[in-house]
Amino acid sequence: MFRIILFFALWGPVAVIAEERPNILFIYTDDHSYRTVSSYPESYEWVETPNIDALASKGVRFHHATIGTWCMPSRATLLTGHHSYGIESMRMEGDYPGSAYDPEQCRFWPSVFREAGYQTAHIGKWHTGTDTGFGRDWDYQIVWNRPRYPENSGAYYYDQLIEKNGGEPVMTSGYSTDNYTEWALDYIHGREGRESEKPWYLWVCYGGVHGPFTPADRHLDDYPGVSVEDPEDIYPPRAGKPTYSKNVEQWVEGAAGEPVLLRGRTKGGIKADGKKTLSDWVRQVNQAVKSLDEGVGQLITGLEESGQLENTLIVFTSDQGFAWGQHGFQVKLAPYDANIRSPMVISMPSRFPEGKVCQHPVGGVDIVPTIFSVAGVDLPWEMHGRDLTPLLEHPESEEGAGAVLTVHTGNSYGSDADVVPSGDTEASRSKLYMNGDVPWWISLTDGTQKYIRTLVPGEPEELYDLEADPDELVNLARNEAYRERVLALREMALSELRRTGAKMVGNLPEVAPLP
Repeated sequence: MFRIILFFALWGPVAVIAEERPNILFIYTDDHSYRTVSSYPESYEWVETPNIDALASKGVRFHHATIGTWCMPSRATLLTGHHSYGIESMRMEGDYPGSAYDPEQCRFWPSVFREAGYQTAHIGKWHTGTDTGFGRDWDYQIVWNRPRYPENSGAYYYDQLIEKNGGEPVMTSGYSTDNYTEWALDYIHGREGRESEKPWYLWVCYGGVHGPFTPADRHLDDYPGVSVEDPEDIYPPRAGKPTYSKNVEQWVEGAAGEPVLLRGRTKGGIKADGKKTLSDWVRQVNQAVKSLDEGVGQLITGLEESGQLENTLIVFTSDQGFAWGQHGFQVKLAPYDANIRSPMVISMPSRFPEGKVCQHPVGGVDIVPTIFSVAGVDLPWEMHGRDLTPLLEHPESEEGAGAVLTVHTGNSYGSDADVVPSGDTEASRSKLYMNGDVPWWISLTDGTQKYIRTLVPGEPEELYDLEADPDELVNLARNEAYRERVLALREMALSELRRTGAKMVGNLPEVAPLP
């Protein structure tokens, strides 16, 4: 009899855990390049991110993740499961970064999780409309609402106007990364906001390492004396590239021969500094990453201490990367890995393998259906992405999930992206070229090759061998030997646009003739 009781005593709790719906912790960073995470082989050898690396050792690290091209559309994708052209009513309006949407036309999926019995929480940066969705999409929310308060929109690190549960904003001191971590820990431990009887979804949106790339005071002396090698194509011209990237010149040779920043942005708080070298900037960015890494470690420890780690899916990634000299850029937006490729780790050792690397490419639109799949919640509408759980279960499988489409439509969403701007008037050109720099484009990659089509009449297509040429220096589309491959990838990209309902596919501008 004792043995029978012991059997059920041992196995009973396991059965309960197996049936329990998982919690989901989604850690989301900003302008955070994969090159700043030391578990990625492309990082500088002096970079140290022990906590993100530890997360990767307990999960699956995705080698090639492209979440989006800049802050707002990346977040809109992760709230809808759609590429920008499928996100109806989302728009920029008013003073930058003012934006709005109609929740009837543009429904965010956390509302579906609420209906399914989850408690939903969001902490940190908000960048998709002045309406944060509290009470509709979120049960608990502490956010820096940038669109609502343009005058405070550059305060990425200190003195933020913080809204709590839809209330009036409060000017809040302290380093933002540390604040977000503390508030998230309060939620995880159940000290504030969390309903203990419900599974939860928590989206923690860190603002680091967005410009002005400000490290916490405790990290200002980190990485002393580092020096980085100049990217091969930091200065123009760049053979085979479209006009906008062939001639971009954001860096110039300084007095000591090392590149210095020629110009920067003021909207997001990035300011050019002719005294700082490329090495100075890269060091500063990696210093800013240190507090993010610490936050990741503290959140995981919080899950462990509260007994929730085993039953929590952890997703870690960024809205996009950021170039530091590669192809002459100091910006995101452009279709090259240096500009937009993000780190990405998914971990749940109780369900998925540990310490694995998935070489297959993945996109931001894939994250939402994956979360639904793990949570056991049916998709409420057709998503543009794919469920990644087969890759999580078999990350080293030769069978991938297919090629990944990435699209840049500037500030345009939904039906506003149905027609590619001609660029022949000042207003049209302003719509076509975001910040005057990077025009609309589409891209498709299978992880070994990348195809790019710039949506400006007469510009050359691009094809890169990501294995032989990971820095994307040589455009193989200008080589006659690759003509058939370019044509095949062109059609694959068009097919993916059609599959996902992109109406622009019927009016794309002509490309330059192939050799």
